[in-house]
Amino acid sequence: MFRTLGGGELTANNSKQTHPHAVTELCDDGARLYATALRSGRITRSEVVPAPCLLEFALLHPDPDDENWLRPVPPSVALAQRLHPLEREILERRRQTVELTEYFDPFIAISTQSPQASIHAITVLEGFDRINAALNAATDECQTEMLTVQPGGGRPADTLTEALERDRPLTDRGVSIRTLYQHTARHSQSTLAYVDRISEGKIEVRTLQELIERLIIFDRTVAFIPASEDRRVALELRHPGLVRYLVKVFEQLWERAVPLTDEVPNDVDPNGITGVQRSIAKLLIEGHVDEAIARRLGMNVRTCRAHIAKLAAALGSGSRAQLGFLIAQSGMLDEDH
Repeated sequence: MFRTLGGGELTANNSKQTHPHAVTELCDDGARLYATALRSGRITRSEVVPAPCLLEFALLHPDPDDENWLRPVPPSVALAQRLHPLEREILERRRQTVELTEYFDPFIAISTQSPQASIHAITVLEGFDRINAALNAATDECQTEMLTVQPGGGRPADTLTEALERDRPLTDRGVSIRTLYQHTARHSQSTLAYVDRISEGKIEVRTLQELIERLIIFDRTVAFIPASEDRRVALELRHPGLVRYLVKVFEQLWERAVPLTDEVPNDVDPNGITGVQRSIAKLLIEGHVDEAIARRLGMNVRTCRAHIAKLAAALGSGSRAQLGFLIAQSGMLDEDH
């Protein structure tokens, strides 16, 4: 931050010795010799050779009575010399803040009175940087409650570490957090470890077999949803009606979900077909491919195909086309499981 004086170098015995560091990180030799000079009132040039930073930062200056000696600059003077440009910069920033505010005030007045003002209730966010910036701003402003829907299976450890750093300040200031995961997240050690570390605050986690797309709601006033498959585009929603609707969707899912600390009910039917397999069966007859089914249920494709094979074996199917017919004929999707 500070510019060094004297070119950042000290000449001794006709050779240049670089000694780079900031004045706020004065080296041990520099700190010791500067303190010695302050106590004694002066110090010899030969003594400060190990600490050329003292001359670089103008903490010492030549003794006018003897060129072999150096005198210390009072620390209050050295401090003032470095604070002065910072104070000028702060004043300039304040001036720019006032000018910007005055410049935009008329436009803000027009915007709030315009019939088109409601258009800002839906903001398109393009790119991960802008999406993350908007999420961070909403997180900083959140005061009471955050609701999240997180479809998919377990999260990578680095992703959960970032989430922990983001969510910890919320719980520290008493914000309640309710999160919905899919059942498959119960098998992820990294996800369970994250929940365990964050659960000291007002945290509740439940799981469902299948969820809607990702959703985050802050204080029931602003919501974020993805707007593209690759999640590089998101929508920031501040329209009260839209946010209320999404809160109701969340609450309905929450009522159906199972607390993470509880066992998922055993819903195997007489044919040995599980709830997961019934969900897969439903998606199969709707025409979804294996990759899409796996994504919807938060599992990898290999696991999905293993469940499909078990379905085929249970129903006695010899082909994919026959499996769809047998699923429809079995009535498994008509029952209230």
